[in-house]
Amino acid sequence: MKPEKQHYRTIVISDLHMGSRGCKARLLNDFLKNNSSDWLYLNGDIFDCWKIQQNKWNFSKAQSKVLRRLLKISMTKTQVTYILGNHDDFFRNFIPYKINLGKIRVVNECVHTGQNGMKYLVTHGDLFDTVTRVHRWISFLGDRAYDYLLRMNGAVNACRRFFGLRYWSLSHYLKTKVKKAVDFIFEFELTLSRYAKSKNYDGVICGHIHVAEIKNLDGIVYMNSGDWVESCTALVETHDGEWKIIHWHTEDDKSETDTVVL
Repeated sequence: MKPEKQHYRTIVISDLHMGSRGCKARLLNDFLKNNSSDWLYLNGDIFDCWKIQQNKWNFSKAQSKVLRRLLKISMTKTQVTYILGNHDDFFRNFIPYKINLGKIRVVNECVHTGQNGMKYLVTHGDLFDTVTRVHRWISFLGDRAYDYLLRMNGAVNACRRFFGLRYWSLSHYLKTKVKKAVDFIFEFELTLSRYAKSKNYDGVICGHIHVAEIKNLDGIVYMNSGDWVESCTALVETHDGEWKIIHWHTEDDKSETDTVVL
């Protein structure tokens, strides 16, 4: 049964990684078709320019449809803002010239004012990751390892579909079970929250680590929109000012949401 189209005050999506084989473009296009908003934030790693450097650029027809849909959305009343991340940092060279993508505003970071008047820093988050910032070669190495993990994830879920089981993210499972990964995620969340607090923001909205989350850290609202290579998640703000995480996995399971009252 076709889902009823939802309209939100704000939608935040990140880490689409268009240009890579891992991008869940069909699900993403389906999500954008069935959900609209007054504000849409594309919060980094929308394109995977690293794949060009690795000669692995793979821009499929489904991804072309996503790009066309985003450009079409920007022609409506929806205000679309593209915040750059580490995989599309090539475009940061053009920030001083204020070159936009059609009507899509391109920035390094911005501020979103919520329905309740709270001020949120919107940033991809890579500039707060010391590995990405200082040891770029480690990031490239990790990116290759992540590609292999995604292939394993695909094989695992092919078996699960055969037995009628729901989608399950191998990478997300490892991130929540391996101590070093858990420590890194917590440190990332804490660093961003402390920075937001030092700048007198009420909260921070980010991506980068592919772990969707809404939590309160030391009086700061920390929110992460997740990704569209595994989890297929988005942050949405309702017209009542309530923030939710939407999981958009399969044709039969589109309405799963996590609601957090802060």
